[in-house]
Amino acid sequence: MSVQSAPILITGASQRIGLHCAERLLADGHPVIVSYRAERPALAQLRERGALTLQGDFSSEAGILAFIAELQHCTDRLRAIVHNASEWLAETPGDEADVFQRLFSVHMLAPYLINLRCAKLLQRSTPADIVHISDDVVRSGSANRPAYCASKAGLESLTLSFAARLAPQVKVNGIAPALVLFNDQDDAAYRSKTLAKSALAIEPGAEVIYQSLRYLLDTPYLTGTTLTVNGGRHLK
Repeated sequence: MSVQSAPILITGASQRIGLHCAERLLADGHPVIVSYRAERPALAQLRERGALTLQGDFSSEAGILAFIAELQHCTDRLRAIVHNASEWLAETPGDEADVFQRLFSVHMLAPYLINLRCAKLLQRSTPADIVHISDDVVRSGSANRPAYCASKAGLESLTLSFAARLAPQVKVNGIAPALVLFNDQDDAAYRSKTLAKSALAIEPGAEVIYQSLRYLLDTPYLTGTTLTVNGGRHLK
């Protein structure tokens, strides 16, 4: 990627994959804007390195629109939007509708409204990209988290729709990861079972998502495509 003066927006970039991608983009000399839901120590480090951090609550339409208004106040153009913000919620008896609505808002409504309202910011940059981070679970469905899976599937559908809508000025693609990073609380038995689900049987780390993001941003002849980054789970 060549260095652009237009910033790259990464949503949900206060930890894990989003944080890693923000740090790598900053290291490459790109202006970066990150959204975050709650303050975390890593945000101070991003600010020290020059990132603009904007608080945003994507669980409601009002929160999404407030974030968009603040973003539009801060910049008149964007090199890219990376929709990384995500929730990992399971339905429990009695709260199914609330969980579904929250996941729909974070995974679908926020990207939908941000893409619509910020299309002009992207169109002032050449090149320009939108990247949706979905999930490999969409490929098979999920008996345990159907609301999560459905909302991520909807995000992949938005990739196709916005790719058609915004072409040729803006490329729109997706990344569908499977296991990339374990959580600290994952025990040895869980880790072994999870690694066995993929052909490559490794925990690759967040860098593989940054590599995928760079590929999408660098490649001029790719839109409406979702990269599957799953270590060969579909082969098992």
